[in-house]
Amino acid sequence: MEIKKKSVAPIYGFALVWVLYCLLFPLHKTWHFVSLACTSALSFIILSAIFPGKIEFVVIPEDPIRTGDDKIDSLLVEGERAVSEMRRLYKSIPDIDIKSKVENIINVTERIFMNLHDDADDHRLVKRFAEFYLPTTIKLLHTYDRVGDNNLQGENVSGMLERIDTALDTILDSYEKFFDSLFENQALDIETDIIVLENMLKQEGLLSSDFKETSRQMRI
Repeated sequence: MEIKKKSVAPIYGFALVWVLYCLLFPLHKTWHFVSLACTSALSFIILSAIFPGKIEFVVIPEDPIRTGDDKIDSLLVEGERAVSEMRRLYKSIPDIDIKSKVENIINVTERIFMNLHDDADDHRLVKRFAEFYLPTTIKLLHTYDRVGDNNLQGENVSGMLERIDTALDTILDSYEKFFDSLFENQALDIETDIIVLENMLKQEGLLSSDFKETSRQMRI
């Protein structure tokens, strides 16, 4: 959300004009006060143009997505915490290549938990993912952040950082394969629906060659 913060300079300027005017000029007649009011207002307008303030953008956190199922929601909260921690580590890692890998891992992780929200049947698989994959990944990122941030030198340190770098490639590939595996049951259901539909259309004499070819390509 965009928030505009006004500068205090026009207010201070307005007050300063009042003080200086009262010290330097008489205030015995009505037009003296009118002149003071006009001068102060003019100074306020000019200073407001010179010091317009600044615009800040504030990120308003979205309400967490919940299903109403305590078992699923508990796992979703766990996923949100893991993603939040990975984002924190992402910001502190200076290496561009490592940041790119971490960002991709975060994106896949978010898709995995979003799929859990849409398909509660994946709870067992995602729970295993949260208990084994995520803690190891975060531990590696913590190690990389701690060692890299201290600018340590040495053969062991360099070797460790390289091993973590390589491991992140493996982790990303594993995450993507795991995410794809969550759709296995859905793919089987779609295949079954297509076969049933084809049989129904065939019985009614409505199955054209174009439809057969299209459905065959979908299964491929």
